[in-house]
Amino acid sequence: MKKYIILVFSLIFLNCSNDPNSFVKHLNGYWEIDEVTLADGSKRDYNYNDTVDYFNISDSLTGFRKKLKPGFDGTYTTSDDAESLKLKIENDSLHIYYSTPFSEWKETVLNATEDQLLIINDQHIKYLYKRFEPINVNE
Repeated sequence: MKKYIILVFSLIFLNCSNDPNSFVKHLNGYWEIDEVTLADGSKRDYNYNDTVDYFNISDSLTGFRKKLKPGFDGTYTTSDDAESLKLKIENDSLHIYYSTPFSEWKETVLNATEDQLLIINDQHIKYLYKRFEPINVNE
């Protein structure tokens, strides 16, 4: 009986944690790539990133993603370039539709928590992000 109770709670937990609606609240903020998994399964770890991705999502599920270069004093430098985005939940998945004056593409959020973000693109490349914490050498 104990095994069945554990199994039921495990299934409930797994189903709740993969709800794409729950991913949206975690997207806003600064993210750095931790690992990339290519379509063939090979992986590349990122021990150092000179840029981070900043996601800004509004209540209307629209926003932008921008590449930022963090400074050692807690500030960021960036260009005026940003990728407009729109979030859509389709077929039980959270999709990010990006657009720039030059291109449009889609990515799928596989998981999003307070500390990790896992996204896959149309080329089946998975990007595992970790929440970026700025380094401030002035403290």
